[in-house]
Amino acid sequence: MATMYRADHVGSFLRPQEVLDAHEQFGAGKISEEKMREIEDAAILKVLDLQKQSGIEIFTDGEYRRSGWAGEFPASVDGYVNAEVPIRLDWKLPDGSDRLTDPAVVAAIQQAVPQASGRVVGEKLKPRRSMTATEVAFMKQHSPGAFKITMPAPSYNVARGWKPGVSDKAYASRRELLDDVARIIKSEVDSLVQQGVTYIQLDNPHYPDYIPEDRRAQWRSIGVDPDQALIEDLVGDNAVLEGIDRSTTIVASHICRGNGRSAWHTQGGYEPIAEQVFGTLHVDRWLLEYDSDRAGGFEPLRFVPKGKVVVLGLITTKLGELENQDDIIRRIEEATKYVPIENLTLSPQCGFASVDKGNFLSWDEQRRKLDLVVDTARKVWG
Repeated sequence: MATMYRADHVGSFLRPQEVLDAHEQFGAGKISEEKMREIEDAAILKVLDLQKQSGIEIFTDGEYRRSGWAGEFPASVDGYVNAEVPIRLDWKLPDGSDRLTDPAVVAAIQQAVPQASGRVVGEKLKPRRSMTATEVAFMKQHSPGAFKITMPAPSYNVARGWKPGVSDKAYASRRELLDDVARIIKSEVDSLVQQGVTYIQLDNPHYPDYIPEDRRAQWRSIGVDPDQALIEDLVGDNAVLEGIDRSTTIVASHICRGNGRSAWHTQGGYEPIAEQVFGTLHVDRWLLEYDSDRAGGFEPLRFVPKGKVVVLGLITTKLGELENQDDIIRRIEEATKYVPIENLTLSPQCGFASVDKGNFLSWDEQRRKLDLVVDTARKVWG
């Protein structure tokens, strides 16, 4: 039976300046890939120690080798072209103020997520290299314990990569592209299983895109039926999970509403999609945002099938202020109205650095957030 991790986290951690500098220097041809990997390796050892000292029992490399959480997919395949993106996202600060006027924020997001900077699928996708081989090899040698590997869900890559008039020159339909993306990612997932990775996480399936009416209208304006797209997305994401032995491997999914430089782009509770999503996607663990009113209440958790685990993302990574532990415990108790306490766990709501420059909090604030997750989990579950 797969391990139950009561204190979890989404995956990314704040990157030290030396890692940011190394990536910039490598991109400019000033240092070799070997030198860049040496700098990354040293930083990963430090973030592994941070996790170990906190008491977290599931580890990641902080996603330090990536420009952003999703960047490895378009970086590892041929077939992306320059084109105006199909949907423009309205990034906002945690307080709701407009973020698009901050050039540094826009640049950071564009660098980390090629689809945001005018990169969409325009040719048949051809894998060039593994997305995760370097990460897995290092973690197998150096992780203090079990580790997770994260990757973007097929539905995310299609939501941000399909553009009518461009993508349909290579693929007859959005569904055909989704099938091809799922095929590529399934090959990666199968390789992870064969290498003994025991926790695989599909990040940011863009199901929340089908919640707010203004975003649904955007999809309809480019000829995408949001209801049909959600059905297709669930089929595509499920395709990569087929055949995995759940007695030895945890499969999880993290649902996100945007996380770049402490900004967000989508709001609305899970209710409109909960029954369909929770009842259809074949994952073992749901990592769900619940750090703000943008995610709504716990009522949609009534649709989570019996035996599935809900990881409550009650601790924000967007701000450095530390949450009150009593409030966190109270909210866990509220969630037990819909999911048994034995099927609940705790985590931050998202990564600390979904894009390379990270959210606006310090290393010490990040550490205290992680410590709070662990200490609270011990008090609630023992």
